[in-house]
Formats: sequence, C-alpha cells, structure tokens
Amino acid sequence: MRQDETTRGGVTETGSTVPRRELGRLLRQTREKAGIGLEAAASDLEWSRAKMYDEVIPRWFQLYVGLESAANRIRSYEQSLIPGLLQTPEYTAEVARCRPGITDDEVAKLVELRLERQRILTRRRPTAPMLDEGLLHRSLPGMSRQIAKLIEAGEAPNVSVRIAPLNGKLNRAAVAGSFVILDFPVKGARSAEPTTVYNESLSGALYLDRLDEVRAYAEVWNQLSAAALSSEESRTLLRRIMERHHD
Repeated sequence: MRQDETTRGGVTETGSTVPRRELGRLLRQTREKAGIGLEAAASDLEWSRAKMYDEVIPRWFQLYVGLESAANRIRSYEQSLIPGLLQTPEYTAEVARCRPGITDDEVAKLVELRLERQRILTRRRPTAPMLDEGLLHRSLPGMSRQIAKLIEAGEAPNVSVRIAPLNGKLNRAAVAGSFVILDFPVKGARSAEPTTVYNESLSGALYLDRLDEVRAYAEVWNQLSAAALSSEESRTLLRRIMERHHD
C-alpha cells in the first residue's frame, strides 16, 4: 500500500481528491437546498430515491452514483458484464443473485436502482459503453432481450455501443480490466470536476483523478477505440449473436 493511500469506508483513495470533493459538493448543495423535501432534493441533484438504499448499496458505490449522475460523458469498458446503464431488469437480477445471501427484496431494490440510473441516458449526453464481445455469448436467461436493448441503445444519438472483437490483438486493456472514465461539464474556463477514473472490485472501489493516472486509462481507451468495430459493425454482430440465443 502506497504511503499516500488510505481506505475509508470501503473507498480506496490513492491520493485522490474525489471523496473530499464529493463531500464538499454535497454539503454545499445541502445548504442550498435547506428546507426542500427528499424527493424534490433528489430530483434537483439528479439523484434518485433509490440511491438511498443503504442496506443493499455500499457506501463506495453511492459515491459513484453521484458522480455518474453529474457526468456529461461516460466512457465505460467492460470485460465480463453488460454495463449497468444498458442492462435489462432480468440481466440485473441475475447479476444481483451472485451475491451470497441476497434476498428477493434486495434483488428488487437493486433492479429499481439500476432502472433509475438508466434515466441519465435520456436526460443527458454521455458517450455510453464499449463492450467486450466475449460477454455476449454467456447463456443467461433473457440474453436475446438484453442484446436487443444494446442494439436499440446504440441507435440513440448520444450512445455509442462498440465491440472489441475476440480476435483482436492483446493490449493494455487486459491489464487495466474493466473501468469507467467520467468527464464533467465545463463551467467557465475549466471543468467543475476533474476527469475521474472508477475501478471497482468485490470489496471496494478505486477513484483516480491525478493527471498521470487519468492519462494512462485514456490511452487504453484510445487503443480500444482504434481496435473496436464501428457502431454499425457492432450492431450487425449483435444481431448475429442474438440469433444464436434461444430464451
């Protein structure tokens, strides 16, 4: 563990200012919204009531939900799962059931939260996920509907779904693993929040906003973009894969 690395409530900080920035932003917004009810405040802050499910959503992921809702561009690379913003309820439920000891009620709450998060795809303009082709061949219930959702999402003007083919050359993405790059709106001459990289594990998450850290992941993203199929080629491949699934 590096000297400047600490762990707070499941959030691993590698010299990152993200948790402190988020806390300061929330305190400021709380002061500004004093006297406003929870539903109204959640709407104004572009969060959802579902974000308050503390019993099923770990603290380190609540932080991500807040950043995700504030971002105006989201670059997501997934190696093993359909990105959350493009999952069907059935697919989300299957992923949730991987948690040991999870109840049906908790699964339902996680599905509700996921659906709430997906609203940003229609009210914002993020560049949505690039997907690894291999994940599309998993024999999960409802995969035909899940792939149909990916095809439909990729036709929206603010969403780009591209697939890195299985026969592509090995690059640094194999080391980086799944990650998300969040960019934020510019206010005046600079962004209100610095670009942040989100890297999730089983027991916590890494938030990176140092220039050299962000640059490393941006370079990997550019390599993936260069190797990936175009949006139209990806839709064609998705249709072919969908024909092989029998739900």
